Amino acid sequence: MKADYHMHFEKGSYDKAWVEGFFEAARERGLEEIGISEHSHTFPEFKNLYYEDLILDDSFVGSFQQQWLRSNKFKYTIDEYFVFMHELQKTHQVKIGMEVCNFQNQEKVTDILREYDFDYLIGSVHFLRGWAYDSSEIKAEWENHDLQEIYEWYAEEAEKLADSGLYDVLGHPFNIRLFKILPDFDVTPYLERVAKALAKAKMGIDVNTGTYYRYPIEEISPYPDFMKIAAKYDLPLIITSDAHQPEDCGAYHQEAVKYARSFGFTKMWNFSRRERSLVTLV
Repeated sequence: MKADYHMHFEKGSYDKAWVEGFFEAARERGLEEIGISEHSHTFPEFKNLYYEDLILDDSFVGSFQQQWLRSNKFKYTIDEYFVFMHELQKTHQVKIGMEVCNFQNQEKVTDILREYDFDYLIGSVHFLRGWAYDSSEIKAEWENHDLQEIYEWYAEEAEKLADSGLYDVLGHPFNIRLFKILPDFDVTPYLERVAKALAKAKMGIDVNTGTYYRYPIEEISPYPDFMKIAAKYDLPLIITSDAHQPEDCGAYHQEAVKYARSFGFTKMWNFSRRERSLVTLV
């Protein structure tokens, strides 16, 4: 089955004419199904969690993140999202998901989401100690941290997401490589920790082409060292584009399938109302 379960409408609006471009791109690339995984920062229900977790002081990082939270965030409620998605489901094969940030209060996240009938949930590490490490505008902050410290923080946050028991998939694993800041030390212990946590939580991994076509690293996430460990732990996977624009839906899908198969993966997950099933990876 050809499917892409990680993409976002946030660059546009809940307008059928605009989102139709995602379905057009899916058809052109032969996708049988797509899933929308809106970022949690789309929804005002999560606003307090962002203001609790992020650095928002007058520093370089804090000033940018204050501005980031005020720009195009929290514009639709979860109820509005579901209404729009149910309208799309009348004419399209599309699943309802969400990509949720690594908030420290995962119990509050559970409270927010418990009433909604999602098909799947992606948990992603987007912040390290309150810093949006993947934001190019504050890339200079990387210079203030030892890279081994970054790997430790990332592993801790991924473990917390897994321990919450809330998610189906870890989004773009180890995308801390995205700016081509690469380690000169053995990262295997960190990779093993994350893989073990995911296996224990029965979570899968997001084989994500977004880091290939949107970031300097130009590689599919997870990178090969983690893919080898994921295969060892028999972690399920999904193939995704992380599209933020309609034309990117399904981008480099076949390259990602070939990449996953090179590590011995032959199946991927399909989702329906939090139920998972394995389908052939094509």
